[in-house]
Amino acid sequence: MDLTAAVDVIRAPLGEILPGLSAALSEAIAHRAVAELSGNCPHSPFKTHGDPPGEPGTVITSAEMAAILPVARAEGTWQGRAWMAGTEVPVLAVHSDATARGALLVLVRTEEAPVPAEALAAARALWDLVTAHRDRMAFEAVPGMLVQSRAAAAARATAIAELVDAHGAALSALLGVLRGRDLDDRTARARAVDLAVGALAELRARTDRDQALVEEPVGDAFARLAESLRPELRGLSVRLDLGPPGTEEGADRLLAADVANTARAVVRAVVHAMLDEQGPGRDGAPRPVHRVHIGWKVGEGELRATVRDDGPGVLRRTVLDARRVGERLAALGGRLDVDAVPEWGTTVTATVPLGPPRPAREDPLDGLGARELEVLERLARGRRNRQIAQELHISESTVKFHVANILEKLGVTSRGEAAALAHAWGATGS
Repeated sequence: MDLTAAVDVIRAPLGEILPGLSAALSEAIAHRAVAELSGNCPHSPFKTHGDPPGEPGTVITSAEMAAILPVARAEGTWQGRAWMAGTEVPVLAVHSDATARGALLVLVRTEEAPVPAEALAAARALWDLVTAHRDRMAFEAVPGMLVQSRAAAAARATAIAELVDAHGAALSALLGVLRGRDLDDRTARARAVDLAVGALAELRARTDRDQALVEEPVGDAFARLAESLRPELRGLSVRLDLGPPGTEEGADRLLAADVANTARAVVRAVVHAMLDEQGPGRDGAPRPVHRVHIGWKVGEGELRATVRDDGPGVLRRTVLDARRVGERLAALGGRLDVDAVPEWGTTVTATVPLGPPRPAREDPLDGLGARELEVLERLARGRRNRQIAQELHISESTVKFHVANILEKLGVTSRGEAAALAHAWGATGS
């Protein structure tokens, strides 16, 4: 492994980083599958790549990864036999401390011989590099990554909810039956109860693990923001006043990682802009910023971050747009308000929705062909079939054919309903 391989890995698109990492490690460490469990990828904390062991399991699970995590974290790298995909196989586990939450990489090896120390060191260095790179992307709230994160977070939450509902209900029902007094096989009943209880516990643990990796309390998120700003303001004659969220402001509420990262990145960008955009007062003399106040508050369905300074009050929205503030917020459906008052200072308020934005409605007219849209436009304007035929220079029977197809594709039963859709979606040009 060399620096060229490392560059290729971190330059790859997010979805190709794990496969690229596997390819870079394959020559020094033969393996058939790789899996990661990390908190620096909010939209997908658990990922796998390759061909995991076959029978008796089919896929590597996050529970199997979590079982290896303690020893890997303690030793940095660990190699031995472990359960992966329901069977015992030789593995190499590499833990990175390059981020606060850490990250675990596990390779399912094809041989039992110990991995040489040189290869272990190279694998850990590459994993540290990848972990730090992705954590930086999340920390800076790159807009493209935010859009992907929100969509995947919604899908993951839905999948977990469905899993909990399905298995939780089934196992609870099983417990109810097995605890009934009409069963006389005590040994079998006790064993079944133990199995069901264990399954329920693992189900809940899986949800807890996911939340621990992709969420953090509002208070902790604000504290990380303060820690990142203090070194940047050191040496400047600027007082940083912090208004951390208290219990009433939702300090204990959990934030999705992309929401927390966006709020932190936006606030940092606003503070930097305030310090850079210091202008003269009314007397023409420079009016520097002496004080910056930052406050967070979690309301009903949104996080509101406020930054206020005592500068000249000349900060403009275009300056913040140049720092990608609006772009970051737009990726999550957020908004930005700038209130600059000359001689009094500037107040910037960024609002970030706590949940994924609602998906845009799908245009029902997208499935219509060009000729069908022409027919629909005239139908919506009250034209009869004969008039439509004359205007489009086609036969009346062809118009009837198009109208029948339009009604079917739009899922409506009358010309009036089709006309209403045409007006609602702009097919009439009005």
